[in-house]
Amino acid sequence: MVGRDPHESGRAATTLELFFDLVFVVAFSVAGVEVAHALAEGHFFVAVAGFVFSTFAAIWAWINFSWFASAFDTDDWFFRVTTLCQMIGVAVVALGIPAVFASLEERDHLDNRVLVLGYVIMRVAMSIQWLRAAQASERYRGACLTYAVAIWIAQIGWIAVAITDLPFVQAALASLVLFFVELSGPVIAENSKSGPTPWHAHHIAERYGLLTIITLGEGIVGTVAALQAVIGVEGWTFDTAILGLTGMTIPFAMWWMYFVVPTGEALHLRRRKCLVWGYGHIIIFMAAAAVGAGLHVAALYIEHEAHIGAGVVAATVAIPLGIFCIGILAIYDYLLDFDAVTLLLGGGALVFLVGSVILAAVGVSIVVALVVAACAPIFIVIVDEMGGGARRHTALERLAARADPADEALQ
Repeated sequence: MVGRDPHESGRAATTLELFFDLVFVVAFSVAGVEVAHALAEGHFFVAVAGFVFSTFAAIWAWINFSWFASAFDTDDWFFRVTTLCQMIGVAVVALGIPAVFASLEERDHLDNRVLVLGYVIMRVAMSIQWLRAAQASERYRGACLTYAVAIWIAQIGWIAVAITDLPFVQAALASLVLFFVELSGPVIAENSKSGPTPWHAHHIAERYGLLTIITLGEGIVGTVAALQAVIGVEGWTFDTAILGLTGMTIPFAMWWMYFVVPTGEALHLRRRKCLVWGYGHIIIFMAAAAVGAGLHVAALYIEHEAHIGAGVVAATVAIPLGIFCIGILAIYDYLLDFDAVTLLLGGGALVFLVGSVILAAVGVSIVVALVVAACAPIFIVIVDEMGGGARRHTALERLAARADPADEALQ
């Protein structure tokens, strides 16, 4: 475990990494169901706070594992067993999500004990892997130890928050501090004298793409839930077909948007931008999963089980979809440098999303409102197909021609 070659030809995700990703479906699914029911009841703070808290735990553990594997994966028995421990931790996190949402309803304390237990299981296993890399690799020892120390400091804090049963406000503030500690570890490690770690640009781009597909799967789940609701109330109708087509088109267009940029090549040329790119995906992953939850809310509304207005229902889809669209555009501009067309794409998408909420609020069918919302990512895809590829090719050539010496030193 001395470090992988960042220039390794044909580097691709392993079957273990794919299996690892699938476990996160459980956490995203449980969080999606909980946030959908909270939104349907009009408990917006509970929905947002619970969703952010629970999905951050899963996504952050996934991110740390993926970057470690990209740099140090040996795929031997010890690596596999410690990965299994992290997978078990994800399952425990999923079991603890309902308790977090229930405690947020009461607003007197934060019941995160089971979730923290699962999170600590994941993170302790991860720290063992970092310590193993530190022992084996003299070159990267300092960076690996920094990762491990940051993990342990944060876990001590999480355990303290969980067992002391702090009042809600104090627990929330302590959690924010611990989030900061978690996020600071990689920043310090990758910028230390023994960093950065030898991650593979094309491999890490593939890994992020795979989790994006996993989170988009929540949109498919939401679509099926919405279809079941419509069929149960009205049977098979034209609206049913339109809703099904729309629900499938939204995640499909989101997928298309995400994969238009050759991220691996761009990351290889701009390695110094990896942390912002990687951290920015936390919001993108959350937004992608939340779109599926919004479609679930639409299903509850159609079943007359939601106690919110149609405009709010449309917003549960439009807001996360807007965050996803703007987030993707921003993160690609960050990698490839600003493109004025981005303003057109983002502005056009927002027009459709705001329009969908307004239409639903004034009494237009929620199905029609969702169709309008679906036009946002479709608009971006269509405009991008009219020359976006050529602009990206030019941008990559420009980056390669004026490569930053600091980036070249990291390659």
